[in-house]
Amino acid sequence: MHDYQTIRVVVEDRVARLELHRPERINALNKAMLLEINAALDALERDATVRAIVLHGAGRGFSSGFDLKEQMDRRPEGAAVWREILELDFSTTLRFWDSPKPTIAAIHGPCMAGAFEMALACDLSVCSRDAVFGEPELKFGAGIVTLLLPWVVGPKAAKDIILTADDSLGAERALALGIVSRVVAEGEHLAMALRIARQMAVIDPDLVRDTKKALNRSYEIQGLRAALEAGLDIDHAIESHGSPDKRQFMDIARAQGLKAALAWREARFEPKR
Repeated sequence: MHDYQTIRVVVEDRVARLELHRPERINALNKAMLLEINAALDALERDATVRAIVLHGAGRGFSSGFDLKEQMDRRPEGAAVWREILELDFSTTLRFWDSPKPTIAAIHGPCMAGAFEMALACDLSVCSRDAVFGEPELKFGAGIVTLLLPWVVGPKAAKDIILTADDSLGAERALALGIVSRVVAEGEHLAMALRIARQMAVIDPDLVRDTKKALNRSYEIQGLRAALEAGLDIDHAIESHGSPDKRQFMDIARAQGLKAALAWREARFEPKR
């Protein structure tokens, strides 16, 4: 297997584990990681011995989402630059939806923003009781790249989560809304996901592939793909134009560090009860 820098890939018992591996940054999704995820999925999808793919995170959480520190350092500006960034975010997320092999997210700790969207794109999600989900983008003037949430939870719950920038959604509510398939004890998320994956691996892979395709097609006929593309175009307009909130967030981050910018972001809102 490839010598990856930001992910780890292990294949055992016909199941591949794709681990997001930047634990020092809660596995923030930077450009290098997104490119490596694509390369890994290319290899795993070509490998006939692999029948299911489990996505999980190293360290204390699944992932904090797209890497704001990288964005702070790169200072992206203009429509063309933002189109390239957002297209990579969007297309990488949908690799898990489009993969001919079943994909399972095994989640613990924070699962935020772009990483939340990536987990939504997986066919199943298992989380431990300490998992926390959210879409905090609007809190600091960013948009939503891959707008899968309303397809999973319906319009009322999606608007409640996204328009309030909720980043404190617990495991039980996630289960009730259909964001995750199963909730397990802390530390058991990966073992359960692997157990499910091994069960899938016994089934004829062509049958699994074609049935997944049929299931996905039932949503795509309703307009999922067109809606996601439209959402991406709207997010592109948001990011390339630049919200004043986002500019202030990034100015504080560059001057005082990301922790100070996150503290400024949180201080604008009433404390959670």
